[in-house]
Amino acid sequence: MKMQKKILGFALILVMASTLQVKAQYDKQDSNYKKCFVGSTLFLLGNLSTVNRPDFIQLNLGYRITGRDVISLELITWKSAWPLGINPIFNKVYGTPEEKFPGYIRDYGVGLAYQRYFWKGLYLAVHVMPTLQTYLNENGNNVGNGFMIFNTNRVGYHIKLFNDKFFIEPSLGFAGRPYHTEMPDGFKQKDDKWPKYTFEPGLHFGFNL
Repeated sequence: MKMQKKILGFALILVMASTLQVKAQYDKQDSNYKKCFVGSTLFLLGNLSTVNRPDFIQLNLGYRITGRDVISLELITWKSAWPLGINPIFNKVYGTPEEKFPGYIRDYGVGLAYQRYFWKGLYLAVHVMPTLQTYLNENGNNVGNGFMIFNTNRVGYHIKLFNDKFFIEPSLGFAGRPYHTEMPDGFKQKDDKWPKYTFEPGLHFGFNL
C-alpha cells in the first residue's frame, strides 16, 4: 500500500508541474511533430512491492490521427491476489489475508484506447480491454479460466519533455469491469463483496518516434 501512495503522490506532483506547459496539442507544421510513439505506465513500479506483486507488464503503441485525436494499442498482463474492487490507496483492507483470494488471477489483455485533446494538454480518454484470465490456487495449479472486459475512462494532461522526444501523462481514471465470466468458488465469494468500478490515478509515459 505504501508503494501505491508514493505513485499517487508522484502523479500529483507532475500534475502541478504541468501548469508550466504552454502548448501540448500536436501540430503537423511543427518540426518536432511525430505521428507514432511507444510507452508504458508508472504502474510498473508496483513490481517492486512486497505485497501482491503484480508482475505487471504494459506496452503502448500509439498513433496520432490528428493533432487532437490519438489511438493506442495496449498489450498488458498482470496478476492479482485481491479483488480489483478494493482500492489500494483508499482502503486499508487491501493486502490483508481476510480479503485475499485462495490463490491469484493472471490476466492477459489487448486493449484499444482513444484519446481526445480539448485544451492545451488536457485530454479525455477511453480504454477498452478484453482479457483472458487464468485462476490459480495457492499451489500454482490451474483451477479455472475466464474472460473479462476491463474499461477505464480518464481525464489527464499531456506534458512534452526534452524537445518533445519524451512525454508524461498524469491522469485520474474511473476503472472497472462491465463484464466478466463467473469466477471459481472461493474467488467469486471474495470478489462479490466489492464494487466493479473504482477510481485510480495514472501516469503514462512514452517516446515519440
